[in-house]
Order: sequence, then C-alpha cells, then structure tokens
Amino acid sequence: MTTNPIDLATALDGFDAAWSPRIIAYLNDYDVRLARFRGEHVWHVHLETDEFFLVLDGEIAIALREEAGERTVTLPRGSVFVVPRGTFHKPSSARGAAVLLVEPTGTLSVGDQHDEVPAHVDVTTGHPVR
Repeated sequence: MTTNPIDLATALDGFDAAWSPRIIAYLNDYDVRLARFRGEHVWHVHLETDEFFLVLDGEIAIALREEAGERTVTLPRGSVFVVPRGTFHKPSSARGAAVLLVEPTGTLSVGDQHDEVPAHVDVTTGHPVR
C-alpha cells in the first residue's frame, strides 16, 4: 500500500466491475475497500464482524433479515450504515453506486454463509487498487 494520499475518484476510475471490491488502504487489521454496486448481490452473513457502508455516489438498498422480520434500508449518496455481525443482508443498487466499505482484512465479499453466488458477484477478499 502507498503512503501517499489516494484520490477516490481516480481509484474508482480504475475499475468498472460491479461487486468486485478494491482495497485502497489498510487500517490496523481492517481493509478500506471501494466497490461498485449494480444490480443485486447475494444474501449473506458475516458471523464475526460488522460491515460498514458509506455511499460515495448513487444510491443503494440493503435488505436485512432481523428478528422482527425482513426490512430494507435505503442509503442515498453521503449516507453511512453498519450491518451488525450475524445479520443476513443483501445489498443492491438499481442504477449503480460507488461505496466505501470497512471490514477486517481477509473478509470474504460473500460472508461466512451465503445463498448460491451468481456469476456477476466476485467471491474475493478484495483486489489491490491499481
């Protein structure tokens, strides 16, 4: 990783693949990732960690399966949301979005448990930004 500042717009211009996060920085034992969202991800759960979302551009929806039932939160540009560990969730974006994520290094993009992964979702711990 670089010790120089990273311009988020330039980093985002470096890739267009949806659901294929890029690692832009490390913070202690965490990855700071950029991702493009387009269409639907997959229902999944991170059993040992929360997942932080910051919408940089566009709008996303995150469907959640909670004790009280299913609900969907909508996050417009500039919004932050944390999915608590152990909560099944399914991110989506109808028109596309750019999102900053913070997760422990090595966290799979499809969590610890998940539904069948469609071909358009990259199963990864993140790719280095170029």
